[in-house]
Amino acid sequence: MAAVYKTLSSTTSHEKDPIERKNRQRVLILSSRGVTYRHRHLLQDLYSLMPHSRKEAKLDTKTKLYQLNELAELYNCNNVLFFEARKGKDLYAWMSKAPNGPTVKMHLQNLHTMEELNFIGNCLKGSRPILSFDATFEKQAHLRVMKELFTQIFGVPKTSRKVKPFVDHVMGFTVADGKIWIRVYQISESAQGKKKPAKDSEDMDTDSSPKKGKTEFDVSLVEIGPRFVLTPIVIQESSFGGPIIYENKEFVSPNQIRADLRRAKAGKYNRRTEAQRDSEAKRGDLGLKSHGGRKKEKDPLSDNVLFA
Repeated sequence: MAAVYKTLSSTTSHEKDPIERKNRQRVLILSSRGVTYRHRHLLQDLYSLMPHSRKEAKLDTKTKLYQLNELAELYNCNNVLFFEARKGKDLYAWMSKAPNGPTVKMHLQNLHTMEELNFIGNCLKGSRPILSFDATFEKQAHLRVMKELFTQIFGVPKTSRKVKPFVDHVMGFTVADGKIWIRVYQISESAQGKKKPAKDSEDMDTDSSPKKGKTEFDVSLVEIGPRFVLTPIVIQESSFGGPIIYENKEFVSPNQIRADLRRAKAGKYNRRTEAQRDSEAKRGDLGLKSHGGRKKEKDPLSDNVLFA
């Protein structure tokens, strides 16, 4: 009996298909203190589009980001999507692969949520997306790293317990002007309209008889939101720490932009006041004003000084 069992087990083991590797990805989504209502709506939109994610309360600190690795381990997540708000205006997105990294810090701008623009598209809640990447992602090393992070964070695995067996929307990632433009579209299918044939009725009866059971559909994309633009800043080797392996030298922080604008406005005001003061002094010197102006210095050799 043992020999028979060995022979049967050996034959069945060769006939079995290879075991598929399960893609077990879970994402922890959270934000810092000071987010606005538009930022909260963005978090809710992403959470509804990612059924394999876990939404957590706000993080109190903005400096000790290494604590996010402990939170990810606590909630059994291997990806972290953290939104950091600064001054109630700026929003930075941190994407990390916990616990070993890498980590990408990006500046988020041009944000439009699902309810903001009243997108007409709609997808099934819990469905899986198709990730569409631009060909530019394969040309540079840091873009390939970011493509892998986007794939593991936004790519919903089919083995997740909250996922429905449908694929009805597309997430597009496009690189333009050094920024990453993200759009979400619904895959809309509509039946084609019946067209009248140009042939005679006799030809219709013989050659072009319609086939039953087959229906052709027109496939189109309808935007459902949210839409936003990401500007990469730095890429760190480990998760929320470690050496910087990429830095965007062309990035200018919004704080610096606002400071330059204030400085430019202050320079215009100072130049205007100085010009006004100089014009008033010139008018006083020419005797065009009864009061004000510069006083002429007394000549020591004048008659008023010598015979005073």
